Amino acid sequence: MNNRNHTSHDHADHDHADHDHADHDHADHDHAGHSHGLTRSGEVAAITDSRLLWAVALNQILTIGQVIAGIISGSTALLSDAAHNFSDANALLIAYIARRISRKQANSDYTFGYRQAEMIGALINLTLLGTIGMYLVYEAIHRFFDPQEIIGWLMAATSVLALVIDLGTAILLWAMSRGSLNVRAAFVHNLVDAFGSLAVLIAAGAIIWFDWNWVDPVITLVIAAYILYQVYALMPQAIRTLMQAAPPDLDMDGLIENVKAIEGVDGIHHVHVWQLDEQNAALEAHVVIAADQANLMETIKGRIKKSLSNHHDIGHSTLEFELSGSDAHCCHETTTIINH
Repeated sequence: MNNRNHTSHDHADHDHADHDHADHDHADHDHAGHSHGLTRSGEVAAITDSRLLWAVALNQILTIGQVIAGIISGSTALLSDAAHNFSDANALLIAYIARRISRKQANSDYTFGYRQAEMIGALINLTLLGTIGMYLVYEAIHRFFDPQEIIGWLMAATSVLALVIDLGTAILLWAMSRGSLNVRAAFVHNLVDAFGSLAVLIAAGAIIWFDWNWVDPVITLVIAAYILYQVYALMPQAIRTLMQAAPPDLDMDGLIENVKAIEGVDGIHHVHVWQLDEQNAALEAHVVIAADQANLMETIKGRIKKSLSNHHDIGHSTLEFELSGSDAHCCHETTTIINH
């Protein structure tokens, strides 16, 4: 399936790329208070952006501190925790950039806007993280055969600082996590980071009090395994989105049967479904209706769009209608810029 810059159709059957005023309920948009709502929305967005930047800065500073302390103390567990914090700092940065980019309007070059920017950043981040994770596994195994002296007190002090920053970042993100899946994921990651820092602190205690240096590479392997698991779980999702694959939980056969069951629909073909980003999917299809139903095309289209949204969570659809028994399409194909 090629790029979707050309798949829009004329206003008769595309209806402004899903922004049909017949289907788009304006009840939620009180125009009398619209200006006030926009101002309030802008203030909330500015506060959210500011908190995200603070969270990014805190985690990047922590990462640098952990790397330095890990090298000086000889602790690979600290280095592995630094790698995980580096990943989360990048995830927060991606969330911030994605929020900013997502506000840019679509244009003639990017007719679906800039939705994929987050996935590109995530793919780069995951590739880097996977490389770091494999290096940490190698380093931990090497430490089992060639143990190094570890400065336990420095390891403990750094892990306490990391725990404080992880909890502080989580507090910064908590209020925002209820309204954004992206930020919610970052919030959960920071809680996991806090547990990782706690594990490093426990390992430092074992080294200080019992001289159990072997605990350090064990903790390193545990954290590295978690990092590689994240890469394994998230990489396919990023690749699927960039490859314009259908949502993994979509029942394509069920979707087609649901559309065929709609009153006025004789058939559907050339069905393509792909992910615009992590939360949004789009569809294009040819819908066949009887010739005597041509005057009900808008009504049938509304029924299809409602079904796609309610049953399959597809909010963006492009439908081209054909009359059964006719080789000609109802309408001519044209190009339209879609502003979401």
